Amino acid sequence: MLRSVFLRLALFVCVLPASGWGQSEAVQAVVQDPTGAAIVSAEVRLSDAVGGQLIITTDEQGRFQFPKSMGIPAHVEIHAKGFKTLQRTINGPQATELVFTMTPSAQREDVTVSAARTEVRLSETPGSTILLSETDVISTPALRIDDVLRQVPGFSLFRRSGSRTANASAQGFSLRGLGGSAASRALVLLDGISLVDPFGAWVNWDRIPRVSLANVEVYRGGTSNLYGSAALGGVVQFRMREPDVPSLVIEGSFGNETTPDFSIWTGTRKGAWNVSSSAELFRTDGYILVPNDVRGAIDTAANSENASIYARVSRDLGTSGDIFVRGNFFTEFRNNGTPSQTNDTRLGEGALGLDQQFGAKDSLSLRIYGEAENYNQRFSAIAPDRDSEILTNIQHVPEQVIGGAGQWTRLLGNLQTLIVGSDLNEVIGSSRELLLTGLNRGRIGGGRQRTAGFFGEDIVRFRQWTVILAGRVDYWQNFKGELLTSPLSGPPELTQYPDRTESAFSPRVSVLRTINKHLSVTASAYRAFRAPSLNELYRTFRVGNVVTSNNAFLKAERLTGGEVGLNVSGLKDKLNLRANFFWSEIKDPIANVTVDSTSDPIQRIKENLGRTRSRGIEFDGVWKPNRDFQISAGYSYTEATVIAYPGNPGGVSLVGLNVPQVPRNVFTWEARYWNASRFLLSFQGRFIGQQFDDDQNTFPLDRFYSMDAQVGRGLGRHMQIFVAAENIFNQRYQVARTPVLNLGPPALVRVGLRFEYPGNQ
Repeated sequence: MLRSVFLRLALFVCVLPASGWGQSEAVQAVVQDPTGAAIVSAEVRLSDAVGGQLIITTDEQGRFQFPKSMGIPAHVEIHAKGFKTLQRTINGPQATELVFTMTPSAQREDVTVSAARTEVRLSETPGSTILLSETDVISTPALRIDDVLRQVPGFSLFRRSGSRTANASAQGFSLRGLGGSAASRALVLLDGISLVDPFGAWVNWDRIPRVSLANVEVYRGGTSNLYGSAALGGVVQFRMREPDVPSLVIEGSFGNETTPDFSIWTGTRKGAWNVSSSAELFRTDGYILVPNDVRGAIDTAANSENASIYARVSRDLGTSGDIFVRGNFFTEFRNNGTPSQTNDTRLGEGALGLDQQFGAKDSLSLRIYGEAENYNQRFSAIAPDRDSEILTNIQHVPEQVIGGAGQWTRLLGNLQTLIVGSDLNEVIGSSRELLLTGLNRGRIGGGRQRTAGFFGEDIVRFRQWTVILAGRVDYWQNFKGELLTSPLSGPPELTQYPDRTESAFSPRVSVLRTINKHLSVTASAYRAFRAPSLNELYRTFRVGNVVTSNNAFLKAERLTGGEVGLNVSGLKDKLNLRANFFWSEIKDPIANVTVDSTSDPIQRIKENLGRTRSRGIEFDGVWKPNRDFQISAGYSYTEATVIAYPGNPGGVSLVGLNVPQVPRNVFTWEARYWNASRFLLSFQGRFIGQQFDDDQNTFPLDRFYSMDAQVGRGLGRHMQIFVAAENIFNQRYQVARTPVLNLGPPALVRVGLRFEYPGNQ
């Protein structure tokens, strides 16, 4: 009897209507994009626990209201063209007005973050931004992400060879002809956190699986006003996929040089939780770097293999916020062209982040991160006939970094955005060497670098104008720097470097004037800086027959620059053209200066040169007559020269010479027809003009033109088969002279399959 009563009571409770809002009036709500602009005509689907359902459309101000009859908890599902579906569960009124912020979908290419540290429409970005969509990344025949980015004029690695076979420490990059010295002169970001190696300032491009990318932004121009030291020449920002429903992407391919590649990404949303993970495995037998006529018995193929795992878990906090934790592990091994010359890397990274909106106007972003890495390198001396080599140096580089950042954003209506923030960072690293030749048997050099930055930005929109005023103050300290040398005979010798502190102020003003719906003009002026990396301060290295010594007394590079641009769009957004003239000067640029070109090996040292100037023009255009067909092209002319060189530390004046690793002319183009469920076809071409591999302009690298192609066929809604070829004409272009000539990769042809669920629309 008692059991029957409890069963009846339980049944009665289960079918009770959900409790109401507890208010006499309907609760108001607004739907907006990340900039605070209203989303009009969004479809809002409401349902409660007892089956009540209602479909509402937002008004001209992006508003709608919850009726008093709607029970709680209530499920909200919002759909709007160009935005990801937003789903939330509301347990009752949490404010006088509920705010729902929708995220642009991966297919919508008119929102960028890197230029302003907040999401702004691409058409309102005063500067030179290239936005590569998911389709742009997938349709590129190139296998590695740095080779994908080579389609952006102005993007260049330290040397012409890519991450498929290049030494890890040669994968620093720059933008707009600022020159390369292995350390990057631009920043790479993911979730607002740097992916640039904290010790060496190069980039492990393969640590993020390519199939996990939703899009990539490339912002060209000094951006230290927002991001500090690493953003001297610009920012590359990766955006990862975020699943709305259970999703899976798998891509695998196999090519010549025994080159298999396997990538997978999967994710799902369950209530307030969003989970995604990805992994990639890659290896290649590679190719022999030097030409046939100079090869010797010790020349072997430069090859590589790597593995990467990435995972991210986030949880929604109410209707307009989330907290996430992410982790990344990466490992690789490389053979650099002879049996003795190898390097390997292992790194692990973790990050915790919070993004929370308060009402309709204020939002907070917080980040905490840490990374530990071990890098190992083996150097050798190669005999002139290249039939033998002697192992000279075994180097171990341990490094750690920990940091955090915070940013507050406030919208003042729809016309003004204020941003203030700060970040802190500390890097610990050393270079531990076992020397097998010379007068010493060991050397340990290293130290710490601590940085702190404080920034503010005001974005104002009125009538046809967008004005951005920004500034940042940075402080950094190099401390506990020392060099311990162990001679073959006698006691160890300890050199302790004095602690040094520097600061920098990085202002920026940018203006965009909209002439009409098809035409706008932009102008910007800015200052930027780059502090020397621990690698430049404390690590000596050898490439081929060239030894480059560290310099513990390097000063920061400081850039002054500006640009003017013209943006044209038309034909119902099917045509977009952008042109920019840019100019910049770097005071005290850090370069590899030749001290003795006749010695064996050649001796170089890291030095602050004096002053260099980079100026030129950029043209970018995209024509997209329909959803499936697109033609794009880009051209840059860059004149990068040394304009001051006090003291002639290398004995030869460099004034008037070209900055190394900067070609004057770069032209790229792409044509594609891309219907993932039917037919896939893309062609890409890249022309690179002559450049020099050294500061004295004695080792020229000839101009070249290469082409890539990809053709595929959709096998239903979920599967595609493809054939991709890089360097289809097998151009063995020159990539380095050390001083022995090194050649770029021969043609790489691979066959692959791609599976995607839920599939193509």
